[in-house]
Amino acid sequence: MKGTVVLSHGLDSGPQASKVTALAEVAEALGWASVRPDYRDLDATRDPMAIDERIARALANAPANGPVVFAGSSMGAFTSGFASCRRPAEALFLMALPLSIPDYPRPFEAARVPTVLVHAWDDELCPVEAAIAFARSRGDTLHLVPDDHRLGAHVAYCAEAFARLLHGLERR
Repeated sequence: MKGTVVLSHGLDSGPQASKVTALAEVAEALGWASVRPDYRDLDATRDPMAIDERIARALANAPANGPVVFAGSSMGAFTSGFASCRRPAEALFLMALPLSIPDYPRPFEAARVPTVLVHAWDDELCPVEAAIAFARSRGDTLHLVPDDHRLGAHVAYCAEAFARLLHGLERR
């Protein structure tokens, strides 16, 4: 195995969601292990402070040693960024990233590692302008697509972008 990809689903989703499933298939085809923590019990509380437990669960699913890539969609992207600050990561792949969560006291953080974002122009929950500003401030790769928050019309596109990120890690 080349390493492990920790794939975090969004708030109203689960570990079998289409985007994280597509990314898991890409990772495994390229020789990476993948894990998909289940956050549904935490998400059911709708308590913003449960985000800290989400981050802890993502970290608990990452191996102690070896290369790790954190990836996720929406709340899963938020979780992945924070996890990357606590456990060294090779890269981040963030879809439909919220840069703040109402009533969650901490501003978003992410390690300064190769990062790819996919965001929808018409995201009704996470303003595209915030994603653009975040990516610009770090020099991250940003893909903007004509879709809504769920990126439902761009699952294959997300998988292809993720494959390019993993291939890029092999060349380093």
